[in-house]
Amino acid sequence: MAAFEPRNPDYRAAAARLFDGQPAMRTLGISLVRLAPGEAELAMDYSPGFSQQNGFVHAGIVTAGLDNACGVAAFTLMPRDADILTVVVKTGRTLTFCEAKAFAERDGATTLVATMTGTLMALLRHAPAPAQAPAASPT
Repeated sequence: MAAFEPRNPDYRAAAARLFDGQPAMRTLGISLVRLAPGEAELAMDYSPGFSQQNGFVHAGIVTAGLDNACGVAAFTLMPRDADILTVVVKTGRTLTFCEAKAFAERDGATTLVATMTGTLMALLRHAPAPAQAPAASPT
């Protein structure tokens, strides 16, 4: 894989704050285990509470983790003043395309169980517009 250059020298701390600021990941028991420019590795222990009728982890739970992995990986390459959103249908100059893979580990064997391709958008933070003085009322 090609080496990526982060545009924010503090990308590790910023990406960790982004991940830690998401209550959904804590609820699902998903943790951030590794960060590199353009890469994020997440982990989740099996929980029967997140399984479907056959005992496998529900695809919606896996998708939430993959979506987050793509988002955090893309965020490591964004400028300091950016936030991030997953894009459904949007065109523009601020898009990042990501791929995520989910693996299951059991009895020492690792199996690929899901993949995701994501399109994410840098949501640049702008300073708020200065407040305007109220218009003078006619007398």
